[in-house]
Amino acid sequence: MTAEWADLDTAVAVFAQERRRLFGIAYRMTGSVADAEDVLQEAWIRWQHTDRSVVKEPGALLTTVVTRLCINEMQSARARRETYIGPWLPEPVNTEDDPLLGAERGEALDFAVLLLLEKLTPTERAAYVLREALGYPYDRIALIVRASVPATRQLVSRARKHLADSRRKAVPAGEHRRLLETFLAAAQTGDITALEDLFASDVVSYTDGNGVRLAARIPVSGRTRVAKFVAAFSGHFWQGKTQRWIEVNGQPAVTLSEDGIVTTALAVTASPEGITQLLWVMSPEKLQRLASAGA
Repeated sequence: MTAEWADLDTAVAVFAQERRRLFGIAYRMTGSVADAEDVLQEAWIRWQHTDRSVVKEPGALLTTVVTRLCINEMQSARARRETYIGPWLPEPVNTEDDPLLGAERGEALDFAVLLLLEKLTPTERAAYVLREALGYPYDRIALIVRASVPATRQLVSRARKHLADSRRKAVPAGEHRRLLETFLAAAQTGDITALEDLFASDVVSYTDGNGVRLAARIPVSGRTRVAKFVAAFSGHFWQGKTQRWIEVNGQPAVTLSEDGIVTTALAVTASPEGITQLLWVMSPEKLQRLASAGA
């Protein structure tokens, strides 16, 4: 084996060792498995063409490359979403096999937080993810996002404040699942009163279908409106579908399949006041990996 190929083998091994963690960063940054995979592919190409003999910390370099690529990707993704049909939701990921998605902490993984992160600037999001999901020190984050250490602290502080102002107190996992189970029963019978009892007063239902048939194209908000909305399709939506419980983004969720094809992933955000968000993912592109995982 030539020295050139031996070096390439080492490059492959290093990237493979870092890949899960890098994917965890890219997914948290973009909210999309497809975009995260594209970022990692570009990072691999750059890693191949790097003079690796002078790299002392491959993991640190790859983290920098991936984070900066994600910042660029987010800027272009926002332009693409202007033509998206209906609400855009993060792509659901099955976290039963990899609960932390390669990061050191489970932060910035559940749907509620990913939705809130969408409102941050790309640089704020990058600083927050690196600090809260990986526990990076501020001086290292500063180098990655090309900011001073004080400015980096401000980025993280602003992100934390935004999330704290908008984030509800979560309920325990058991209560979360109970609320979803009770919702499923009430939704299939069309029991408006039972549905209203489950919802917080400001509950919102989001459906991500990108134009797919039966997908609502605008959010529905308010306890009574959402209850009537769900009850309205109780007679046909659930018929002929197989339900399967799955852990999505670290929380209990349900997939609905028809003729072996996953057509919907349903998750909820819950607080002590009840269900605050219904999150219906119906876009076929975002369901492919749940189907391949055996959903």
